[in-house]
Amino acid sequence: MSQAPKMPDTFLYEKRGKIAVMTINRPEALNAFTAEMLRAMDAAFADFNDDPDLWVAILTGAGEKSFSSGMDLKEAIPLLQGGDELGYEDHTKRPFSDVFKPIIAAVNGFCIAGGMEFLQGTDLRIAAEHARFGLGEVRWGIIPTGGSHVRLPRQIPWAVAMELLLTGQPIDGQRAYQIGLVNRVVPRETLMDAALEMAEVICKNGPLAVRTAKEIAVRSLALEQPFVLEKALGARVMGSEDAKEGPRAFAEKRAPKFTGR
Repeated sequence: MSQAPKMPDTFLYEKRGKIAVMTINRPEALNAFTAEMLRAMDAAFADFNDDPDLWVAILTGAGEKSFSSGMDLKEAIPLLQGGDELGYEDHTKRPFSDVFKPIIAAVNGFCIAGGMEFLQGTDLRIAAEHARFGLGEVRWGIIPTGGSHVRLPRQIPWAVAMELLLTGQPIDGQRAYQIGLVNRVVPRETLMDAALEMAEVICKNGPLAVRTAKEIAVRSLALEQPFVLEKALGARVMGSEDAKEGPRAFAEKRAPKFTGR
């Protein structure tokens, strides 16, 4: 087994036998991602994908409050509005699009905005009882362009996906379980044990069969063109006056004043 590549302190990558454990490690900021953290996560998953001795990955967040609250808006919005695509220049791809080994999410709190989009790229999800899931972007005049408009209606019922996308209001762990967004809800103190237990079950199976099963399932969805559509239509929102007002209001902790322009 090769050594894990060097990571910043804000994203941890550990190899435990056949299992890779990745931890979003910025708990003081609800595990919000910086551009550096996105690059680190991409590097970790590339290494995981290429290491034949690693069969399953677990993605979680540090602390007890948050899995991830998505991108750090103070950094991300100026970059996005300036044309930076934060590593996703290929519009046919979204997080973990080319990872055909299983990914388990261990959700230890808030899973919102970009965190929710990372979740949709995973295969199995275990949530702590206090976890909350949501896509609040429309409340701030922007939209989630990390695949949610494409993946979410394929993973949960249409009406519930639309509720999350159009109201911006979150749901709790039990509701996420009821709609099939997560596989299990467990007490917070047993979350990682449950994730590791699920990973060990998968590791008892034939690794080629497991990877092929996932690849067939993912490829059969043919998500590339819908992803391109999401990016193309999303551009008109991200370039709007509302998309400037929303994040500004968020930073100033006030209600936004939208004009529809």
